[in-house]
Amino acid sequence: MNDTRIRTRTRIPLRKRLLVRLLIASVLIAVCSVAATAWLAVTTTTRALREEQGQALADDMDILARLSGYAATHPDWTGVGATVRELSARTGRRIALTTADRRPLADSAPRGTSLPPSAAATVDPLRTDTYSEPGAQLSGTDPRVVGPYRLTPIERTKLDAVARARQRCLSRYGVDTTVTHTPSGRPVITASDSTALSGYAFDECGDGQLDTPAPTEEKALTALQGRAGGCLTRAGLDPDIPLVFGTGVPGTSGRALTLAPVLAKVLGGADAGKTALRAAQTCFETARRAQLDPYVAPVAELFLGVGDDLAAPRWVMSPANKAKVVGAAGLVLAVTVAVTAVVATRLVRPLRALTEAAQQPPDRHARVPVTTQDETGILAEAFNDLAERRERLEVQRKALVSDVAHELRSPLTNIRGWLEVTRDGLVEPDTELLGALHEEALILQRVIDDLRDLAAADAGTLRLHREPVPADDLLAQVAAAHRVAADTAGVRLCTETEGAPWLDADPVRLRQALGNLVTNAVRHTPPDGTVALTARGDGDRVVLEVADTGTGIAADDLPHVFERFWRAEKSRSRRTGGSGLGLPIVRHLTVAHGGTAQATSTPGAGSVFTLRLPAATPPGDG
Repeated sequence: MNDTRIRTRTRIPLRKRLLVRLLIASVLIAVCSVAATAWLAVTTTTRALREEQGQALADDMDILARLSGYAATHPDWTGVGATVRELSARTGRRIALTTADRRPLADSAPRGTSLPPSAAATVDPLRTDTYSEPGAQLSGTDPRVVGPYRLTPIERTKLDAVARARQRCLSRYGVDTTVTHTPSGRPVITASDSTALSGYAFDECGDGQLDTPAPTEEKALTALQGRAGGCLTRAGLDPDIPLVFGTGVPGTSGRALTLAPVLAKVLGGADAGKTALRAAQTCFETARRAQLDPYVAPVAELFLGVGDDLAAPRWVMSPANKAKVVGAAGLVLAVTVAVTAVVATRLVRPLRALTEAAQQPPDRHARVPVTTQDETGILAEAFNDLAERRERLEVQRKALVSDVAHELRSPLTNIRGWLEVTRDGLVEPDTELLGALHEEALILQRVIDDLRDLAAADAGTLRLHREPVPADDLLAQVAAAHRVAADTAGVRLCTETEGAPWLDADPVRLRQALGNLVTNAVRHTPPDGTVALTARGDGDRVVLEVADTGTGIAADDLPHVFERFWRAEKSRSRRTGGSGLGLPIVRHLTVAHGGTAQATSTPGAGSVFTLRLPAATPPGDG
């Protein structure tokens, strides 16, 4: 009935069972793993696609720039096939170039491959807004289109000499410059730190030759002025508006064509001046395109694709792939749950056995089978050891109660008996009777003192007053205290010390421990025998030995000599065999000092009790 009540009261809720917790934990781990893996895969794929798209866009821009540069430097598309094939091999893209009416000009794909409905871009170096070189998006003209503005070799040589002379002049003023060349061949001086060339050094070194048009450029500018005259006239402007060759909106030769300040000639104020300026710029840009048109290739359509396929790359997860992902995730969850269930069942089974064994009454001392070699098996072994220790402690507790009762009952019975016969007048209370009663009282006092010392040692309240103690003095004091008892028993008591070891110990407690050993040795040594006390140093330890030539201790009894109330001969009384508390007290006092106690014996030859205690530095040597 009680067992049923205990099991009912300790029934574990389903949500708190170890098996359920393991299953929930495994499912959460599996879900998190699948989610993390999926997130990582999606993130990685997305990043890869973005990088691929960015690389593809960069490749497309490079292809357009190369083809625009080809058109800017060639009057037609003859020979562009080699460039198209080289770009296709480097980028892995299919490149097709056609005229405006879809007539093929060059194609990296095999002949007969169809074109898509629309082109990716239009290649026109005179009307571009996607080329990334400086000035292209502002003027709408590829700066590599130079046409009639290309300098002759003689003009280039002359201008290069002027540029080097100006560079040397600027270097004398601490201005570091570099010389670059425009597509037309004209040198340009720029500061190395990208700052503008101005100030005193510029005024001293500037001679105006680099800003003056060369004859070739002057001829081209005059032709441009004539082409723009009709447009300027129709816009109501002076057809002779001068062009200034300097810095401004990039136009021809990589330099600049800007209008002179003509706003004073335009009526209508500031707003009208801006309108006139925009009209003049439009006229000149139109005229410039017409001037450069014979020098560039015709407009072409550009088609781009992947390999032989013109379709843009696209990553789409099909329903079959989605089903595979879902199926793989479900399989992972199922396998995780199954493995967890098997492992959890194996883990829970021995734990349940441990729980049932622990719920047994204390007198049952239940054991559990050890079926595994893992942590659970170790726990089962520890539980079995605990049960065995509990059983031994229970036996010792019962024996302790019996022994204590016996040790106290014997002297109390004697005292009571003598007091009763004295009260009844059967015995006179003489000195001999009083001496006997006093001896019984001393026996009671010694038993009670021994029990008190053991209780203090068990509770950890045994106080020690440590100090450096010379080993030879300690042995001499113990021998002197037991000299009379040894002489009475006919036993020779001697001491011997090797060197001059010192102990870190409580001298009173240590004399008590050695006294118990000497008392036992004298009691178990026959007349004419010997009890020897020796001391020697052993590193940071001092070894104390009490050896006798007595009857010895049997090998089966030797492990029990330090147990409470243990006697080798159960028939011995308190007066013949002691209380059985002396050696346990020796062990507790030795352990309290941080040492160890050990006993060895040869039956018929004697016994040796060895104490190893911490050594101390003699006073004055530190």
